[in-house]
Amino acid sequence: MADITVFTARRGRTMEASMPTAEAVAVRDGHIVEVGTLENMAPWIDGYDHEIDDTFRDHVIMPGFIDPHLHPSMAAVLLPMEFTTVVEWDLPWSEIGAVGGRVELLDRLIELDAELEPEAPLFAWGHHPIWHGEVDRETLNNISATRPVIVWHRGYHSLIVNDACYRWMDIDLEAARRHPHIDVDRGAFFETGLGVAYRHMNSFLLGTERFRAGLDRMRQVIHHGGQTTIGDAAMGMYGFEEEWEHLKAVMERPDTPFRIQLMPAEMGPVGDEQSDEAMIERILAYPQRNTHRLRFSDHVKMFADGGFFAELLMLKAPGHLDGRHGEWMTPPERFEQVARAFWNAGLKIHVHCTGDLGVEMALSTLEKLQWERPRFNHRFTFEHFGISSAQQVARMAEVGALASVNAYYVYELSRAFADHTLGYERASQMSRLGSLERAGIRFAVHSDFTMAPAKPLNNAWVAANRLNESGEVMCSNERASLDAAIKAITCNAAYVLGLEDEIGSLRWGKRADFTILEADPYDVGAEGLRDIPIWGTVFEGEKFPI
Repeated sequence: MADITVFTARRGRTMEASMPTAEAVAVRDGHIVEVGTLENMAPWIDGYDHEIDDTFRDHVIMPGFIDPHLHPSMAAVLLPMEFTTVVEWDLPWSEIGAVGGRVELLDRLIELDAELEPEAPLFAWGHHPIWHGEVDRETLNNISATRPVIVWHRGYHSLIVNDACYRWMDIDLEAARRHPHIDVDRGAFFETGLGVAYRHMNSFLLGTERFRAGLDRMRQVIHHGGQTTIGDAAMGMYGFEEEWEHLKAVMERPDTPFRIQLMPAEMGPVGDEQSDEAMIERILAYPQRNTHRLRFSDHVKMFADGGFFAELLMLKAPGHLDGRHGEWMTPPERFEQVARAFWNAGLKIHVHCTGDLGVEMALSTLEKLQWERPRFNHRFTFEHFGISSAQQVARMAEVGALASVNAYYVYELSRAFADHTLGYERASQMSRLGSLERAGIRFAVHSDFTMAPAKPLNNAWVAANRLNESGEVMCSNERASLDAAIKAITCNAAYVLGLEDEIGSLRWGKRADFTILEADPYDVGAEGLRDIPIWGTVFEGEKFPI
């Protein structure tokens, strides 16, 4: 076997300003030794046994795409369910049609009830009240009085169950009534109440065969999107040790062509821990578990307000159109305490925040912590970043914050939220990226799969075009430039994960991770990004065609 493999291409896009394009990439032991032309590589080629691989002579080599925020375990739970969303899904094993209204949803649930074995629970994911109307316990009792029926919200942060499901879960309903995020009469579990539902369903949801089959499907999704690194932005949401064992079994295999950067989800001490200090000691020990493809670092995840799809975001005035209120996932006073503990321990904090009041809580906390104990290169990252103001963006720039944005909100939700949730002004400016770019804030875009398709080119397309599902441009001034959109799935996504010295661009010393395209994104322009065919990937020097 040759010491060095030189991959030639029609063009290489390096995402390095010093050498933006190249004709060849030389690889040894899974790392790049040189990028440039065959002529310039002569010292390497002449000095070592080598192979010229021209598989990509008609293709474009890009740095391996990165999705810094998705949830393998959440996907493993949802992918085996029946999809009932209002958008179509193009998955590696099937295409799933849209379920467009209330009648269609109820008809589909009736069909599924007739198809399933009598004892099997019916799990359906994708309900959204804006399109499907309200669904409650009695609605599902009418589907079946004997089968557990669980309708999971499109935004994942809530679910509805019927009476048979209460019996199946063996849940103490009187105790559940005292929980602030459970509505027993409606059959609703939301935000922190979802954790109660997990505990009573995990024996099924995390059953080894089911969960690992879901993870294996997740492997296919990631590869088909051209990704070579992903970030698990809430490791442990179902149970840390259970998830860890499943991830090792399914993902730590030679045929897995990507790595996972694991970020523990933390809201305070757990189990026998009696203090924030004990929690931090546990978090700092996680990297000792690292394997080749599964890696922890010093990044940690926190939560501000509720889910965006679920309309549980916390908003400044004028609030929600219909007068409802959102939910805090972490009470503000507790949020500051935990953030301070992480900050003082030198951890890099990522905060789920969806509404401008959630952004405000995270931002004011960051400003306070930076005043108390200044830190350089702290990488405090605003995750999702649904609703914000230009003034908040300016403050973020002043304190060195980053953003990892779900740009896909614009595509699926902007028109619906303009009409039903926020009004046009705020809805059209959701997931603002132009302001971030003008302020000089580094940002990535992510899928939060299954909130968006795990297709970085598609998410970059939304970021650069801001077209919604009906073809309407929503606030063109908040578009990202083409270059910024591509950086948001390569070099800047690597920066958000703290991996910019390893991945995200093509240069000497970095890992030989490539995404192989059949067209150059800079040639097709913003409008054509999502339509570029993907040949496959190269992961640490090994080819993985799709």
